[in-house]
Amino acid sequence: MSPGRFSAGVAAVIWSSTTNQYLLLRRSDQKDYGRGIWECVTGRVEQGECFEDALVREVREELGVAVQVEYILGTTHFYRGALTPENELVGVVYLCSLEDPGSIAIGPEHSEYRWLAAKETIELLSAADPSTQWARRVIERAEIIRPKLPDKLVRINRQTGFELG
Repeated sequence: MSPGRFSAGVAAVIWSSTTNQYLLLRRSDQKDYGRGIWECVTGRVEQGECFEDALVREVREELGVAVQVEYILGTTHFYRGALTPENELVGVVYLCSLEDPGSIAIGPEHSEYRWLAAKETIELLSAADPSTQWARRVIERAEIIRPKLPDKLVRINRQTGFELG
């Protein structure tokens, strides 16, 4: 198999420390892929942009707010549609926090949002499609990792970030 091209992406699993809830967004019916599914903030990394800058930009575009990056939850590899090189993405999934859950203002990419406790989030993400199951897995992982993060490590991550470029 010859090497192909793929896009890089980011995802922000956003948690509110004041309400102990996760943010889910419903994709707009106007979107070309995944219409109506629930997701976290996701987006592509633009040419010349590092992952963290892309994350901050995507959250600002989709929610109108800045978030605190707490930790890298993991990496991801998926196809946004058919299994073709132009649909292939690799990405980094970040755990982020937001102090004021009422401060967000969703943009045109989404039709609604909900703040939900982890159990409610898992129940909502019950559809069998790959995108919904992916969102469920990242929330489940966040719920395992978040309580185990030492405060000192979170402070270091907030101050220095993860970009090593």
